[in-house]
Amino acid sequence: MNRTHPLKVLKYCPKCGSAEFNTSGDRSLKCASCGFHFFINSAAAVAALVTIDSGKLMLVTRGVEPNYGKLDLPGGFIDPLESAEEAVKRELKEELGLEVKTLKYLGSAPNEYVFSEYTVFTLDMAFQVSAESVEGLKPMDDILDYKFYSEEELDYDDIPAPSIKNFVKDYFQSIKA
Repeated sequence: MNRTHPLKVLKYCPKCGSAEFNTSGDRSLKCASCGFHFFINSAAAVAALVTIDSGKLMLVTRGVEPNYGKLDLPGGFIDPLESAEEAVKRELKEELGLEVKTLKYLGSAPNEYVFSEYTVFTLDMAFQVSAESVEGLKPMDDILDYKFYSEEELDYDDIPAPSIKNFVKDYFQSIKA
């Protein structure tokens, strides 16, 4: 288990503050003082596959850690009480000013997102997105830039997240079929 795993990082009960916050199984901690039981669950996240007529796929350049400067699909974490579909629309608006015309769920994949020396396990959900327009988009929020790529223009080593890399590979495989 790596040093960023929640079972290694969390030391105090978030309910009462006790240091008697002990590992209780493979994915939980339990407080000996107040009985609070904390489970390590996956956080939900979305990834948008925005394409143009030529079949090229939009990838963004990350403007924040982890993986600053590396390629990613636009998207992010789902806010509390927000649907995955709402999150896709919000994230694309925040990151690029992009308005969604249609979206279709494609599938999901697990991932590990290390932030501030803490592992957040995620379930990344991919959506095929048709944009109202891809003209005049502006990189904002946590992205530096965006570009539409053909598979030949892409180095998969520039995509660090395994789930995102798989979504991109699946997309290019699907247009070859």
